Amino acid sequence: MPQVVLKLPVSTLEKMKKYYTSSLKNSPPAALFAAKTTSCTITAYKSGKVLFQGQKPEIEAEKWGSVPTTPSGGEKKSKNQRHAFHPNDQLFASSHIGSDEAGTGDYFGPITVAAAFVTKEQIPQLKAIGVKDSKNLSDAQITNLAKDIVAMKIPYSLLRLPNKKYNQWQRKGWSQGKMKTMLHHQALNRLLEKIAPEKPDGILIDQFSEPHVYEKHLRSENQRLQEHVYFMTKAESYSIAVATASIIARSAFVKAMNQMEFDTGLPIPKGASGKVDRAAAAIIEAYGEEKLDELAKVHFATTEKAKKFVK
Repeated sequence: MPQVVLKLPVSTLEKMKKYYTSSLKNSPPAALFAAKTTSCTITAYKSGKVLFQGQKPEIEAEKWGSVPTTPSGGEKKSKNQRHAFHPNDQLFASSHIGSDEAGTGDYFGPITVAAAFVTKEQIPQLKAIGVKDSKNLSDAQITNLAKDIVAMKIPYSLLRLPNKKYNQWQRKGWSQGKMKTMLHHQALNRLLEKIAPEKPDGILIDQFSEPHVYEKHLRSENQRLQEHVYFMTKAESYSIAVATASIIARSAFVKAMNQMEFDTGLPIPKGASGKVDRAAAAIIEAYGEEKLDELAKVHFATTEKAKKFVK
């Protein structure tokens, strides 16, 4: 029977036991715990060794560590396959969901998160209209591309986190990482419901934290990761689905920033810089500090810098 053995730290063993709470079974002598999943049986020992044994032990083993060889002792896995959360290159050419966000490093404006489902047949069409990494596109190009994507009837889900809500969550103790996790999770759930009964070949999230941290945030809110979810940094450079989601999210962010300028009659610059500090000071002078709670992420250092500009 195929098997994989990993040597893991005690802290990881504790996380594993919690993760497999609903799958625990009677453990053999000297074992810390044992669990059974659809793919294999898992037995953890006090020595730190964990035995994954069954038809497909690598499925569970790769969640916790690198698997240098196949269960039968064959060829080594490629670098891209060593982690269960890293996608196989085949995903990029398949019908899959991508998700990305915008506005996280900007003092002004909401965080926007989008998830988009792109079929393998639509990939060349999206490439043909110019869909690519949004970091290489101007705001005007992003706005126009977002309209084209909508016209193509690409299924997507878009969430906006207003700064008033952002600041409430931040004061409650939520990190920005947790906020982004829950937004991505909700956007993905909504999109999966929208395209049902069709199922994607996989889900790729533009990685902003380690997968185990992402899962920890989900567990803290009694949520679980969807099936076939992968994480990858700079994913929008490889996946048209992520690039599509990135354009939708960025377009919504740009629209929100333009609306703020219209509503306040003041320049609202993107990012975080001296120019942003002065813009925040102008908001305080014109509308008072409480207005920033609606327009900005007030825990940024920009807030204190802006107050120094106010006479």
